[in-house]
Amino acid sequence: MNKQYFFVKLNPCRPDFAQTMTPEENDIMQQHVGYWMKYMHEGKVLVFGPVLDPQAVYGVGVVAVENKEELERIIDGDPASKLNKYEFHPMRAMIANSLVNSN
Repeated sequence: MNKQYFFVKLNPCRPDFAQTMTPEENDIMQQHVGYWMKYMHEGKVLVFGPVLDPQAVYGVGVVAVENKEELERIIDGDPASKLNKYEFHPMRAMIANSLVNSN
């Protein structure tokens, strides 16, 4: 089955979230990083990380999954989804990392 690619954005619950996280929020965000690293090691996440926008830091990722429902399950399992809001959009990958590295 062909993979479907999605651009994923994690919007903070407040504009200064990255600068004002409570210890509990910081713990959740550390869990969030570990959670997505698991999917990166499985080859489902091609890239992810924070975007240092001066207006508000937010997270982005590019994922390759079987379908939208799989992505929704992954997002629902993310500890950070309880604090912040996700949005995602399908994208057409011109060259996927797995194709480049398979030569």
